[in-house]
Amino acid sequence: MDINQLRVKALKATMAGASQKDFANQHGLDASYLSQILNGHRNLGEKAAANLEEKIGLPSGSLVNPAAPEVAATAKQGLSAIEQLKQSLASVKGFSPEARDRIVAAAEEAEEDPSNYLPSNLASLRPTNAEILIPQYDIRAAMGHGQVPPEYNEAVRNLVVREEILREKGVTYTAASSLAMITGWGQSMEGTINDKDLVIVDRGVKEFVGEGIYVMTWHQELYIKRVMRMDEENFRLISDNKHYESQTARIDDVTIHAKVLLIWNARKA
Repeated sequence: MDINQLRVKALKATMAGASQKDFANQHGLDASYLSQILNGHRNLGEKAAANLEEKIGLPSGSLVNPAAPEVAATAKQGLSAIEQLKQSLASVKGFSPEARDRIVAAAEEAEEDPSNYLPSNLASLRPTNAEILIPQYDIRAAMGHGQVPPEYNEAVRNLVVREEILREKGVTYTAASSLAMITGWGQSMEGTINDKDLVIVDRGVKEFVGEGIYVMTWHQELYIKRVMRMDEENFRLISDNKHYESQTARIDDVTIHAKVLLIWNARKA
């Protein structure tokens, strides 16, 4: 689990079951911005996490580094990271016990097997050491007109694949736990990704790492597009279907969620 996932997990725990709208209103936050962070459409960077800590009234470091306080401080105090977090949360006035318990539980879970985030309905699938379990998400990334990202993306079907198959296809990825499947929707990438094709993506890639096909949000809508950097300020969003025009997008307006690795029809991205 990467640092962005840990921060989002701690933020959700802090909300203690409150709706996004109510929580945003309570703390003077932009509801759209909060939704993008919680749904994985915008990274929660260190500076943004620190700003949220201040607005929400959390101890410094609760969101910036939720599961790993500074090693030196831990050694000096003789306390574990979890114990330090408990002490910090206890010092916040007006913070409900339920909210404290949720944050601690999220931090404790992060120290365990990173595969714990997978829903329980995956338990019946038991990949061997030579296989990878890839969850499929109930999300359609548009390859034509963009789609508004859904509120929640939950794994609904899954794939177990032998690692050697991916190696034979020349597929590399940041981590097995970052792999996921989504469904392409539309015609603008036809010829490479057809309508309703299953697509394996690497969710560990959150920024442009060279020309390729990415899952991305542009102006609040979700796309799968081939992305090329034009200059320091702009991307070129390319549709492989020649009947669709390519578009120019400001880099600051694009949020990359994942990189497309393989279309599950044996065509490499």
